[in-house]
Amino acid sequence: MKKTLMRFLSPAFAIWLLPSCSTMAADFNSVGAEMSRILENAHYAGLPFDDALSARIFDDYLGDLDPSRLYFEQSDIDEFQAKYGKELDNMLKGKQSMIAATEIYERYQKRVKEREATLRNLLKNHEFAFDKDESIQRDREDAAWPKNTEEATNLWRLQLKEALLSENLRREEIARRAAEQGKEDPLKGKPAGKEKILQRYERFFKTIEGTDTEDISNYFFSAVARAHDPHSEYFSARELQQFRVNIQNRLVGIGAMLRAEDDGATKIEGIVNNGPADKQGDLKLKDRVVGVDSKNDGNWVDIMFMPLDKVVEMIRGEDGVEVGLKVEPAGGAPGETRIIVIKREEVTMKDELTTAEVIDYTKGENQMKLGVIKMPSFYFDPDDRNVRVSRDMEILMDRLKKEKIDGLAIDLRGNGGGSLEEVRRITGFFVGNKAPVVQIKTTGGGIKALNSPFRKPLYDGPIVILTDKGSASASEILAGALQDYNRAVVVGESSTYGKGTVQQPLEIGRYMAPLADSDRAGAVKLTIQKFYRVAGSSTQNIGVIPDIIVPSVRDALEVGEKYADHALPYDKIYRAGGFEPLNRQNLFVTKLKDKSKTRVAGSQDFKYIVDDTQRLEKRMKENEVSLMVEKRKTEIAEADTRRKARNAERLKRFAMMEKKDAETFKVFRLTLDDVKLEALPEVDSESDSERHMRHAEDAIADLDDTPEWPSGIDATKREGLSVLRDLVTEVKASKVAGVQNGE
Repeated sequence: MKKTLMRFLSPAFAIWLLPSCSTMAADFNSVGAEMSRILENAHYAGLPFDDALSARIFDDYLGDLDPSRLYFEQSDIDEFQAKYGKELDNMLKGKQSMIAATEIYERYQKRVKEREATLRNLLKNHEFAFDKDESIQRDREDAAWPKNTEEATNLWRLQLKEALLSENLRREEIARRAAEQGKEDPLKGKPAGKEKILQRYERFFKTIEGTDTEDISNYFFSAVARAHDPHSEYFSARELQQFRVNIQNRLVGIGAMLRAEDDGATKIEGIVNNGPADKQGDLKLKDRVVGVDSKNDGNWVDIMFMPLDKVVEMIRGEDGVEVGLKVEPAGGAPGETRIIVIKREEVTMKDELTTAEVIDYTKGENQMKLGVIKMPSFYFDPDDRNVRVSRDMEILMDRLKKEKIDGLAIDLRGNGGGSLEEVRRITGFFVGNKAPVVQIKTTGGGIKALNSPFRKPLYDGPIVILTDKGSASASEILAGALQDYNRAVVVGESSTYGKGTVQQPLEIGRYMAPLADSDRAGAVKLTIQKFYRVAGSSTQNIGVIPDIIVPSVRDALEVGEKYADHALPYDKIYRAGGFEPLNRQNLFVTKLKDKSKTRVAGSQDFKYIVDDTQRLEKRMKENEVSLMVEKRKTEIAEADTRRKARNAERLKRFAMMEKKDAETFKVFRLTLDDVKLEALPEVDSESDSERHMRHAEDAIADLDDTPEWPSGIDATKREGLSVLRDLVTEVKASKVAGVQNGE
């Protein structure tokens, strides 16, 4: 949950190209003072800026910089604890916080430089032996800081030993799988293990070396915000732009997705179909960008080993303005480069829009049509009311009703939330009657119910909602409200995420004094309210508990609000006035549970999940990784034997399931581009995945021989559809019985 430095610098982090902003720095001492005032006066928790909060900020800042406790030494912690542990609150208010933030960060830079020298020396001169009975902790978040340089050096020896052992074993596994599949080893000719590990650290070391004041303020102010609760956050100017893109689901850029490479370059991972780069035509997948000319005016900047967010900031810009890219072509000769100039345009991220499917059970005794809506987030654009998830969902629902669906599944898995107004509208689609859909409690304790804006529901048929631990915030409002109203049956993992709070982003520069340097001051997203279900319960920490729970490997992981630092407490309030739930008997939950329990117990895929969960729980509890090669090879061999056995079993069973699926139903695609078609197209998972963006092929990922889910429907979704079919069947039967009784 922490907004750690490592999260910012992760080489696997892919990011969209966004609109540009100025590059002048702000007076971050003043920014810190103003942010502190905002938090103290407006945050829901109402925490005073005192010694206790200072201690929280101190711990979080050090933990964010060094989450695995590999760089700082105990003497550093003791020194800064005595100097700043109880003073950060005063320094923030006194416009002196950057003194502490910078001094701590510069010590961190110093330690990183020392560890870099240690790493290089070990990789060059140390002979790693993998036959000794040594191990390291899998998770070092709660480990002790190294007591001194000697202990830190030994810790790094163990860390590098594990990295090198894992890399060597990974290469052996990839080579073996490639040979088994008659393919060329994708790592053939690639840098050796030690060189690869050094490359992975190289970008990190260069990033730390090139950190500027804005970066330091970002790390420090993030700790200040999250000391209040896990969802209060500071956004740098760069991150504020990304936040806007996330909620609007559109951007201005070149229509490409980038990924940081270990060797320092930035690779083209995806190109949006019919986007600016695609229309220009020269930029290709897997091309490596090594230089950027932001205004195409001849001022080139070498971006090798530059952090990805800074690369993106140089490439992004205003609509209609050109950007120059210096590119090493994929498959080109070593050292070959070419210049590509692309005019920036607005790009809609269609892959992140709400979509739907129609599943037509055309044969057999129990014929019906089901609609499935997949909602990745509750997006909206405050500047354009036509860009909002509720509008898109209404359009899709209108077509689903024309398709005469008998039941609806709403897939909220992985949906982290979004706009409160959007979830209010969408909940109203299914409850109508101007009924309350969520309750809001403000900082001052006032409670207000937000009602559905609709007199009549948009859809009144049977509903199942799919959730998981990635379903958070607005997703929990929708699932919780429809559950409370007995309007839907919730199916999913043991709980949703458990985020029962509402945040508001405030641009700090707008609150600073008129003459203060507020350019690039960023924003603070602070918790201002808690929301409650209409029945009075909070989702905070506990989430929404499904009516029907299916096994999940994530039950073994610490995923959810209750595991986050400084989470606000769970509580209850009174039920909302005007809340009148439907008869729960109309959902036939007991019958549906019994049938689901029987299916899950007989499902081989859920048995695999339970087995994996138990194995993962054991590893997490032990929290130890062996550094003995033979022991690791034994573990790998056992996992490989298990994988092959499962794959063989699944290949045979999935083939039968695919055949049965074809005899039972057809799946039709429904996107916003399809709603006006006379007949909906059948789903083609391979071609549909490339409809909006072409992705670079991954030779290593292609070695994964795990069979694909039959009809593209995973175990949880398949069970959710079975529950929905049961619900539709029970509802139809009850109506027939009702008519007969009426006669």
